Amino acid sequence: MTTKKKIFRIVLLLIGVVILIGGGIVYYMFNKPARDVQNTNTDFSYNASEIVNEYLSDAQKANNKYLDEEGNSKVLEITGTVSNISEDYNNQTVILLKSTNDMAGVSCTFMPTTNSHTQNIKIGDRIIIKGVIRSGASYDEDLEMYENVIIEKSDIISNLN
Repeated sequence: MTTKKKIFRIVLLLIGVVILIGGGIVYYMFNKPARDVQNTNTDFSYNASEIVNEYLSDAQKANNKYLDEEGNSKVLEITGTVSNISEDYNNQTVILLKSTNDMAGVSCTFMPTTNSHTQNIKIGDRIIIKGVIRSGASYDEDLEMYENVIIEKSDIISNLN
């Protein structure tokens, strides 16, 4: 066997190994389990008004506090008064925690697996919700209105009533 054939076989073998390793990594990344927010320890616990005011006063500082380097949210527990209960286009329950004096509130979207936990909740209840932050509160100058903090993957931790 000539030297050129040996080099060609080694190169083909190395390419095959790289393809196998790359394929394994891609397979793992696409099939890794989703983050289980409800069984993760809470990083921060706040009143709804506190987190809204934190975002309205300095959104960049709040994002640095609540998001990691990859943009994933830390797990939050938010306490507040239910001011609205609705359903989104995906038939997921959305609860707005907002006091009458607040400019914006915290909009909490529940998952299909946690929607049923909202059945006994009514407007005026004081509850604690656990979830991850999707976006912070802000003021939209074009619409001349405040936008709520958005929490997703929510579940009710406690009904304080």
